Amino acid sequence: MAGKLVHFEIKAGDVDRSVGFWSGIFGWQFGDSGMPGMDYRMTQTSPEQGGAIYGSEQPGGPLTIYFDTDDIDATIAQIREAGGSAEDKQPIPHVGWFAGAKDPDGNEFSLFQADESVAAPG
Repeated sequence: MAGKLVHFEIKAGDVDRSVGFWSGIFGWQFGDSGMPGMDYRMTQTSPEQGGAIYGSEQPGGPLTIYFDTDDIDATIAQIREAGGSAEDKQPIPHVGWFAGAKDPDGNEFSLFQADESVAAPG
């Protein structure tokens, strides 16, 4: 279903501390994503929703939220036509596409389209 919140990201200065905090509050269990060169720990909060904590030199601030879309190119165009802004889509190899966006008031959000056929850059 388009528009459903499917993923969130939390930037952390200390990933272990942040995992401990969120696990303690909600009982979330985190696992390594297997992404090379990045400490990106994922959790599943429902069958169709999850999130991640990752290390950042600029922790804090708002969470990044991702809304599902069936056609990321069309949604990017709609955002731009409606007075918002959107980055071009970027690949997540073997998972799908994502793009950062803002509504006309500057509220940031992201889009996600599942597509396991997305190839790794190469």
